[in-house]
Amino acid sequence: MSGGMTRTLLRVSGADRTKFLHGLLTRDVPETGLGYAALLSPQGKYLADFLTFREDDAIFLDVASDLAPGLVKRLSMYKLRADVAIEPTDRPVARGTGEEAPTGAMSDPRPGMGWRHYDGAASDETDWDAVRVEHLVPETGIELIPNESYILEMGFERLGGVDFKKGCYVGQEVTARMKHKTELRKGLARVTGAVVPGEITSGGRPAGTIHTISGDRALAYLRFDRADGMESAAGAVSLDASG
Repeated sequence: MSGGMTRTLLRVSGADRTKFLHGLLTRDVPETGLGYAALLSPQGKYLADFLTFREDDAIFLDVASDLAPGLVKRLSMYKLRADVAIEPTDRPVARGTGEEAPTGAMSDPRPGMGWRHYDGAASDETDWDAVRVEHLVPETGIELIPNESYILEMGFERLGGVDFKKGCYVGQEVTARMKHKTELRKGLARVTGAVVPGEITSGGRPAGTIHTISGDRALAYLRFDRADGMESAAGAVSLDASG
């Protein structure tokens, strides 16, 4: 959720809303507070991620505005005869990391990501790229690419965005197989050095791609077996174990 990215709050109502969403999402909606979850394709690839919460008569999904129309369409495909309605709202989405969150704010469950508020508070001036690099949090449309990314490579287990003990959901079989591999060959990592956007090489071979940058550190999608001797277009790059 980079500084300029807008968010849309979707409202899911109807008597079947909880059962409906729990059969689709990578993590069930918590009874209280914010949750983090994703919708995957049947092939296990990322389609959208969002924060979730309940109110008395509905469940809400806080999603990047660019993904909201597609998410409504995709969820509607699964409705069949379920008593469910899915619609965008005009409720504002505010966020921040300040110690004094506004009254009614809820804590973002992802590490370092502060609070969210949905009833008219203002966002603060947090440097979200710095926060995401520090805490290895991928962003929609930057590190997270619809129909391309796999959520385990993007750190969703560490971020609390997938539950391996829940019942079936779309894309579960592929995700479970990846979970039980010995180790992932590729994934999100923090690098440091001559960080500029674009390709990283190692020994002349592609090793990954640098995405979000903060100072001399960045989030990169890497092949871990080529993480030694990495170079960007500007010079040497290495894995950053600080923080």
